[in-house]
Amino acid sequence: MAEETAHGVAGPAHEDTIDELRAFADRLAVSGGDVARRMVEQLASTGLDPRAKSSATDPVTVIDTTVEEHLRSRVAAARPGDRVLGEEGGEGSTAAGRGVVRWVVDPVDGTVNLLYGIPFTAVSVAAEVDGVVRAGAVHNIVTGETWTAGVGRGSSLRSATGTVTELRASSCDDLSMALVGTGFSYDSDVRAEQGRAVAELLPRIRDIRRCGSAALDLCMLATARIDAYYERCLKPWDHAAGALIAAEAGAVVRVSYDDEVPTVAAAPGVAREFFSALETLGGAVSS
Repeated sequence: MAEETAHGVAGPAHEDTIDELRAFADRLAVSGGDVARRMVEQLASTGLDPRAKSSATDPVTVIDTTVEEHLRSRVAAARPGDRVLGEEGGEGSTAAGRGVVRWVVDPVDGTVNLLYGIPFTAVSVAAEVDGVVRAGAVHNIVTGETWTAGVGRGSSLRSATGTVTELRASSCDDLSMALVGTGFSYDSDVRAEQGRAVAELLPRIRDIRRCGSAALDLCMLATARIDAYYERCLKPWDHAAGALIAAEAGAVVRVSYDDEVPTVAAAPGVAREFFSALETLGGAVSS
């Protein structure tokens, strides 16, 4: 099932403002990046202690778990009534009342990149209320760039030096000229299917980019560094913040919670054509 991201606030008003949630998400993501950078420096001489997670090629490091513990402690200290859903620790309790904030966090999105020293790895934090993502932030651990968004507030990029730029998706209106981002599953059988789909898609577009972080891919779409994006098998923490950032920059975004259906996003000028192309490749996109 895929659902198009909402641009307005759904459900009853919450005592937190969108701006407050956005600011706290920003602080959380940046503080998580600070922890990750310190650990990279400390562990540089001994290695990052990778160990297998879902498969032998899907690593988790001590940095992932330490950053998530840090984020959870920051939420507990500042907002003790809130819940946290994290990639490494899951969610301790599923019970919640109306209006309770849930923080959806990915402590290190792009762990393999971190292990290899590739500067495309991020901390992703989103604030969800009543099942709707209201605010989010994505912080690139290596470059220091930070993307943030709030529902109805637009999205922005803050550089490592503090320069803030309001974002708009690209003006691309020809699929043959579109630069498309994607990612691949750690499951070898699924990767084989994805490889076949990419081979069929390539003649229809400008080129493919596979950078290794769904959160940053969606931020690149918001920043007009790519024109479209799709990926299967994403989890909520992979796309929660990035999807909002892309949507608030004007991209058309359809989030999927079904591993058989990709999360898809594109600049408005190529969205219809791009979604149609994916459907012909067997990557069904719900309307």
